[in-house]
Amino acid sequence: MTAEPPPAPRSRRERPAKPALTRDGIIATAVDVMRAEGLDRVTMRRLSQELDTGPASFYVYFRNTAELHAGILDELLAEVDLNPARTDGPWRDRVAAVLTSYLAVLIEHPSLARSALVARPSGAHYLDLVEVLLALMSEGKVAPERAAWAVDLLLQYATATAAEQSAHRRSIDSQDEWDALAAALHGASPERHPHIAALGDDLLSGTSRARLTWGFQVLIAGLEAAPAPDTAG
Repeated sequence: MTAEPPPAPRSRRERPAKPALTRDGIIATAVDVMRAEGLDRVTMRRLSQELDTGPASFYVYFRNTAELHAGILDELLAEVDLNPARTDGPWRDRVAAVLTSYLAVLIEHPSLARSALVARPSGAHYLDLVEVLLALMSEGKVAPERAAWAVDLLLQYATATAAEQSAHRRSIDSQDEWDALAAALHGASPERHPHIAALGDDLLSGTSRARLTWGFQVLIAGLEAAPAPDTAG
């Protein structure tokens, strides 16, 4: 029996060309990896395996991993419900509704919620979110310089809340920690901590959602009472 000759090597010209590397394509792949494996696995090396290229190729589009994570955050901000800007009702309630949707997106991706505390997104979806918040505050007659600073404050509060809630959800000791706090507050000495002893139940009252909504209302209402920002400082 005659052995068959080995196949002739294929010319590089005959091989299918790899899709061109683009910023949007990298982010889309990064989002897929994050959903499947978590944000910690979204590294230049991991993406190079997915996209069959060298890690150095990504630095054309992102200076570092933090900038890549900011790009992922901006991509997911497309899921934030901005419809309250186009509906009727008190402007303050609609600001809170937009921020609540933003928080819900972060909680859906716990690792991203923590990263969002330091990430600085600057893409189109982030700008859409900021534009809606500014438009709603303009509708409420909030002075422009106050609104400009308020956007940062409101998003920081929502982001920190999302990071805290996502951390509690992941912690297996979360309920034990809550029970220990409740016991400490209820057992506070009226002599040493009279205010805690008097307000023990109130300190623990309300659902997370009720506290979140109230926090937004406090911040939004405070825009008119707070001193004007010192933009020259």
